[in-house]
Amino acid sequence: MEEKTYAGVYQLENGFWGYRYAITVNGKRKENKKVRNDEGKPFKTQKQAMKAREIAIHKEKERMRKPQVEIQRKTVKEVFQEYCENGRKGKAYTTIKKQDSLWKNHLKSRFGNKMIDEISVAEIQNYLEELYYEDNRAYSYVESFLKMFYLIFGQAYSRNYLATDIYNKLCINKDTKIHMPKMKIDEDTDIYSFNQEELDILEEHFIGSNAQIAYLLGRYCGLRISECYGLKWANIDLVEGTITIDRQMSYQNGIIKLVPVKTRNAKRKIYLGSRIKNCLAELKKQNQKYEKELYLQRQQNQTIIQDLDNQMVSSLELVNSLPNGKMQTVNSMKYHSRMLQSEKNVPFKYHYLRHTYGTSLAVLNTPMHILCNQMGHASSKVTEKYYLSVSIKGVDVLKANLECI
Repeated sequence: MEEKTYAGVYQLENGFWGYRYAITVNGKRKENKKVRNDEGKPFKTQKQAMKAREIAIHKEKERMRKPQVEIQRKTVKEVFQEYCENGRKGKAYTTIKKQDSLWKNHLKSRFGNKMIDEISVAEIQNYLEELYYEDNRAYSYVESFLKMFYLIFGQAYSRNYLATDIYNKLCINKDTKIHMPKMKIDEDTDIYSFNQEELDILEEHFIGSNAQIAYLLGRYCGLRISECYGLKWANIDLVEGTITIDRQMSYQNGIIKLVPVKTRNAKRKIYLGSRIKNCLAELKKQNQKYEKELYLQRQQNQTIIQDLDNQMVSSLELVNSLPNGKMQTVNSMKYHSRMLQSEKNVPFKYHYLRHTYGTSLAVLNTPMHILCNQMGHASSKVTEKYYLSVSIKGVDVLKANLECI
């Protein structure tokens, strides 16, 4: 028995279904046809296509009945300036500085005087490919430009400087929207994890130095360098064995401040292993001795810096202050990076300690959501890289598993 057919619904050669419609509202005619739903999946049955057609027609009629909003024409420069004045409240200082840099050094001259509604997808794709393939910019750096375009177009759309169909084509429709160029085969996106030989060298270099605790916080807690040097004793609970990360050290207009962490996920509670916990307990005990023996030096050498909510705090409250009271900053690691590179041939960056921490926990099968939380990642996709990273320890586990099969 043949299946009953309905107007506007038809079957494709591959067995899936599609629909079409043509409607007229207030003298305006609109035609459309689709073979996939909004998630890009095909209509498997006639019933699915019929229901989707009914919903689409209803939405189209509602849209056509609404009075059309008058679109004001603005240049990209005007849109960005408006965003700077009204849309950046609450943004991190580093985010604002990065946006300003991209705009002043790149986007302003290329796109500033163009009308926002005249920029095509192809024009932006060509620009991103030029940055990546011709100028050899890092993939992550080019992603910053893509985010800027989405930000500017979103700002324009929210203020009626872009029609809905243009905005959808630029930023929403997955078949047309602007996107990153295809990644080069040799693009370096690997996570660098120190091997055991390198870790032995780092241990010998850092243990007993002024940077010992900073090293251990990176190695066994996975802190970012700004979180490490912004850490206060008040945020360490040695009884529970935890560190609360809620601020970081930042240079703003040449002034050192303690500022909120960049994202909501970066604000987290980190659990301590016994080694770092014992080292922190020992350092706290030593500080109590220094407070008596070096009181005058510490008072003289301390630095008063701005904390959260414009409160003022002494550098003596920071974990990484020296016995004589002098403050260490995010620049304190530069010396060690140079020394390790030149004398020990170890490609040391403080952030690689964080990579090593994450990779080590991934190899030990730490549940991904737990590691994501401990690392303070905004997305689990970032955490996945640690599980996909091919480390020496991971290869050893693989070899052992191969023997098992």
